[in-house]
Amino acid sequence: MKQVNVDVAVIGGGTAGLGAYRAAKAHTDSVVMIEGSVYGTTCARVGCMPSKLLIAAAESAHQIEKSHAFGVHPQGETKINGREVMDRVKRERDRFVGFVLESVDEIPAKDKLAGFAQFVDNTTLLVGDHTQVKAKRIVIATGSRPAYPAAWNELGERLIINDDVFEWDDLPRSVAVFGPGVIGLELGQALHRLGVDVKVFGLGGQVGPLTDPEVMQYANKTFQEEFYLDANVQIESMKQVSGPNGEQVEIQFINHQGKLEVFVVDYVLAATGRRPNTDKLTIENTSIKLDEKGVPIADPYTMQTSVESVFIAGDASNQIPLLHEAADQSKIAGDNAGRFPDIRAGLRRSTISAVFSDPQIAMVGESYRQLTERLGACDCFATGEVSFENQGRSRVMLRNKGVLHVYAEQGTGRFLGAEMMGPNAEHLAHLLAWAHQNKMTITEMLDMPFYHPVIEEGVRTALRDVNAKLHLGPEMIKHCLDCGPGC
Repeated sequence: MKQVNVDVAVIGGGTAGLGAYRAAKAHTDSVVMIEGSVYGTTCARVGCMPSKLLIAAAESAHQIEKSHAFGVHPQGETKINGREVMDRVKRERDRFVGFVLESVDEIPAKDKLAGFAQFVDNTTLLVGDHTQVKAKRIVIATGSRPAYPAAWNELGERLIINDDVFEWDDLPRSVAVFGPGVIGLELGQALHRLGVDVKVFGLGGQVGPLTDPEVMQYANKTFQEEFYLDANVQIESMKQVSGPNGEQVEIQFINHQGKLEVFVVDYVLAATGRRPNTDKLTIENTSIKLDEKGVPIADPYTMQTSVESVFIAGDASNQIPLLHEAADQSKIAGDNAGRFPDIRAGLRRSTISAVFSDPQIAMVGESYRQLTERLGACDCFATGEVSFENQGRSRVMLRNKGVLHVYAEQGTGRFLGAEMMGPNAEHLAHLLAWAHQNKMTITEMLDMPFYHPVIEEGVRTALRDVNAKLHLGPEMIKHCLDCGPGC
């Protein structure tokens, strides 16, 4: 068996692995990156980029569908060509993946090791059955994978995950989406708008990542107005059946009217969450402390685990599984692995997340749940709100659906966080995230410029509302003359 001795071994060649490799190389040339599958990132291959390509096609179709409300009537029937839709999705997806692979190709061959890694002890890895790696420091960057009930495997090829969607050559006739989270909402709504018969099912009533009950209730109602969504469905049976269209899946469920309904679909899309790829690393051979789900616990500022020479980054960690978070974590983990034992705290930015549904969902800073757990007992924070249904710019564009809640600390007036569903929420969230990271007060945020007419004026309305509730500003005026009409 081949023996390799290095300063730093990085397990994984995705976003976190590539970032950690580059950061470690700034301190030592003795770095190896181990990858057991394909190089590249979940984001580029099967995540954020191909899903946004599908969503873009769906938005184009939706704009035509609602154009009559503006007095614009396209001539003839709108035809959605599923093969052309998926052809563009795959072509552009491959282009994004190509950019990632170009950066991988620039990595010296001696620094890349093919095979799945397993821990032998705190400093030793077995790669496949061919190489033993002795590393002074190790970075775990193995990413995550979709998770769903094992019993669903009985559905055979009719059961798919989001990875499979982006390999379609054509759009199917019907899909049942299980899991109204980020992936389920994005793909479910996009497929619906592209003419696929879609029903979205969930358990427990959770919609998206939202924790504010009022915002979640609004989101649930809004989605239900467009497509079938039951976030707490009762499934009676789900089985594979043969029909005139080949193999399909028959789902029997109790509908909103309390009656038994049968839905026969081409595919069941499992969007029920993801699990870190740490369960196959034989971590039990180390002294790394794990959380209740078996995932290594790490310091969020240094990404160091309980074993001082082992670091973790990206979706493999027990922290936020988002690309920008993985990129930040990888720089911190790789930098500390490279400079060890001179460990340094890295920059951790304010939390920001988005769901690219329509209307979009976004969250910034501390969530409602986090705040109620931390401050709720003392009633130490206030909530400001705005509805986008009568907000000027939103009504002009016929995108006037949504609600924004902003949270602020009693006494100091400091902005704590926000949850929202609304038009251009991805952009509103960035403004609020910058304010949160700069620890701004509501008063300071209200001193910032707001143009007219823009959707951002809705943010100002919510800020004025919470400022009044904090007793730091005047009561809200129903028709504010200095805002212009419709604000």
